[in-house]
Amino acid sequence: MTAASRGPLVLILHQARYDLLGILRNRQARFFTLVLPLLFLVIFTGVFGNHTAHTDGTFVKLKAYYVPGIGALGVIAASFVNLVISITAQREGGILKRRRATPVPAWVLVAGRTLTAVTVSLTVLTVLLGFGRFVYGVKLPTSTLPGIALTAVVGSVTFCVLGYALSTAISNEDSAQPMVQAIMLPLYFISGVFVPNITLPPWLKHVAQVFPVEHLSDGLHHAYIPGVHGVGIVWSDIGVLAIWAAIGLGVALLRFSWLPKAAAG
Repeated sequence: MTAASRGPLVLILHQARYDLLGILRNRQARFFTLVLPLLFLVIFTGVFGNHTAHTDGTFVKLKAYYVPGIGALGVIAASFVNLVISITAQREGGILKRRRATPVPAWVLVAGRTLTAVTVSLTVLTVLLGFGRFVYGVKLPTSTLPGIALTAVVGSVTFCVLGYALSTAISNEDSAQPMVQAIMLPLYFISGVFVPNITLPPWLKHVAQVFPVEHLSDGLHHAYIPGVHGVGIVWSDIGVLAIWAAIGLGVALLRFSWLPKAAAG
């Protein structure tokens, strides 16, 4: 059966399965996607979990703060960090060039990789939230599950698109991981992932509010606020994530290349 004779959904699912197998077989991808977020959760809750912080107008145990915060890190690791590193390596190794030469349409390759990122993000988030529930007793209200799910999906798609956009600025495989970490670590600290942002100077809070990490983290934290009403969706955070997705899509459409940088240049 040729690619043209298959339906779009079948092609995307087939491509997503291929990409998922590639992630599962990659030790580095497995570590940064699942093991590292779990390590951060264990470390931060172990050190600060019994303390209390004032956030979103209420006082919460820091272990209840770190579970959704590290959940945001897990989503970003699955849909942005891992993607940038793998896409850059595949481009520079000529793999993207060979895949683009197949009969499979380019949009199927991108959609399949995006679906993989969303699937892995939701899986990692489920593991982290489940770990927080059964190990640390941090409960998520059932009513806010739709908010958690929507925020995670929109955040994952946004960071996946931004991953494609950032990969266009990275010249080689060796610089991918350092560049990603140089960008993300400061944002984690000022966006409420590692440190409750109520403790930050006002100017630093304003800086954090510009970037999507703050809004993914805030959207997940909102679902854990004691006494929260509704389904736990913060539409302002969803809106900012959507704006960043549009920006990333524009950059990726203009600059993304299937060829190694040396060949493209």
